[in-house]
Amino acid sequence: QVQLVESGGGLVQAGGSLRLSCTASGRTFSNNAMGWFRQAPGKEREFVAAISWSGGSTRYADSVKGRFTISRDNAKNTVYLQTNSLKPEDTAVYYCAARSGAVVVTSHSAYGYWGQGTQVTVSS
Repeated sequence: QVQLVESGGGLVQAGGSLRLSCTASGRTFSNNAMGWFRQAPGKEREFVAAISWSGGSTRYADSVKGRFTISRDNAKNTVYLQTNSLKPEDTAVYYCAARSGAVVVTSHSAYGYWGQGTQVTVSS
């Protein structure tokens, strides 16, 4: 059974940092693009960042560009999201996702595997 398990969320003050991790089990995703999405209460799920299978290509939402960094360690079947300079508007449940293809895409419909999410709360 394929599972994506996120960790690293929590409560942090504005300006702080968190490092989110997502570890896959049940199969390897070393040949697949992976991404992070988030969903705040009452809002649609939105794209945050994505990374190609090799890590050589990344994309970010404009709202997080320059503050968040996505990376991956294929040997550990893990993808990371380093979040810096956090703002209250970053508060959301953050989801890890994997897709069958190797290239980066930003649409959540392109991702077939999802984690259960980890809560990030940024206080002002």
